[in-house]
Amino acid sequence: MKLKDNFFVFTIFFVLGIQFTGLSQSFKAEVKALAKGADVILTGKVTKQQSEWAQNKSRIITKTTIQVNEYIKGNGTNGFVVINHPGGEVDGVGELYSHMPEFKNDEEVLLFLKKDKKGNDYKVFAGEEGKISLLKDKSGQIMTASRIPLNSLKAQIKSYTE
Repeated sequence: MKLKDNFFVFTIFFVLGIQFTGLSQSFKAEVKALAKGADVILTGKVTKQQSEWAQNKSRIITKTTIQVNEYIKGNGTNGFVVINHPGGEVDGVGELYSHMPEFKNDEEVLLFLKKDKKGNDYKVFAGEEGKISLLKDKSGQIMTASRIPLNSLKAQIKSYTE
């Protein structure tokens, strides 16, 4: 009976190990595609969000201001970047778009950004996949929400952009 139990436990760990490896490879492929497609990659903190009607009042646009901690790819002229994205709330009217990133004031983030066609404004590349929330663990190390150390992720991104 004990041999049978051990075999069962081994089988479960083996199957889970394959799944975790697959997820890891999938995440790496996603990060590689994001890194190659983004014009700018940075870490920073959300400092302000301002929603307003588009010029023709057909939809709501939110401008999110990011205080830049570090440029991983590309660079900027100052320590702030403003991102435009659809959705938000103005005068009690709200719009929510699926697959668009949501931001919170004071949130630490890693962003993959794309310049608009005019080259003036930024948007998050690949929607919600282009925004990764960052947290400090108990030891003070900065990690992604999925527990990947930021330093490891930055090294991986830099290897794809060189």
